[in-house]
Amino acid sequence: MLSLQEQLQDAAELLQVSHKIVVLTGAGISTESGIPDFRGPDSYWRTHPPTSYRDFLNSTEARRQYWQSRRALRQQIGNARPNHAHHALKHLERQQRLLGLITQNFDGLHQDAGNNPQRIVELHGTSRVAACTLCGMRSSIEELQERIDAGEIDPCCEQCGGYLKSATILFGQRVPDAELSRARSYAEECDLFLVVGSSLKVTPASTLPRLALRRNIPLIIINLEPTSLDSLADVTIHEKAGDILPALVTMLIADA
Repeated sequence: MLSLQEQLQDAAELLQVSHKIVVLTGAGISTESGIPDFRGPDSYWRTHPPTSYRDFLNSTEARRQYWQSRRALRQQIGNARPNHAHHALKHLERQQRLLGLITQNFDGLHQDAGNNPQRIVELHGTSRVAACTLCGMRSSIEELQERIDAGEIDPCCEQCGGYLKSATILFGQRVPDAELSRARSYAEECDLFLVVGSSLKVTPASTLPRLALRRNIPLIIINLEPTSLDSLADVTIHEKAGDILPALVTMLIADA
């Protein structure tokens, strides 16, 4: 059993020789910013089951519940700020080691931390934009929220009449082909794959590290709980990302 310092050293050595790193982040990186994990004990969804995409499209009541739920979560996500782990990934990019950043989160904290939006793939969408379920047109989420707060029950797209919602992926809704294609391309081009704060239980995100493993690309996992790929990873660290990532970046700077 390696000590934490030995694990850090092993991870730093792998990062040191890598210049096309791809990072996959999950809810675990944002919990340290005050956003509860979907499966965690403090999750809002434990007492309020999320709306499925099929129900959203077919039920006025489901859409009402969706907007009610979003109102409850809006302040929590809106008050969140990037933590040390987010900033460490920004520094990894500034060292010109980052090929791409794939996230399962829709909170926009990677952009707030300073990562280049062009390098970010938001697999599950973003809560910062509104989108039409029919034509796909994007619009201001703030303006849409004002319509909801003013009493509009079932907001529709002014262009085509489709239902509006935040541009996040609901249960039963497919990840857009363009985003999934970009994520897979990153996984197939990287020279190191780094998982941060993801349980690797949700597809298609959970399949991405395997694309790198098929090419014998090093895999590092930083997650509080064990994952299904721990036994295949070169380094697995079960600690907070906000503690581990800054330490690794510091080690890289020291060795530069």
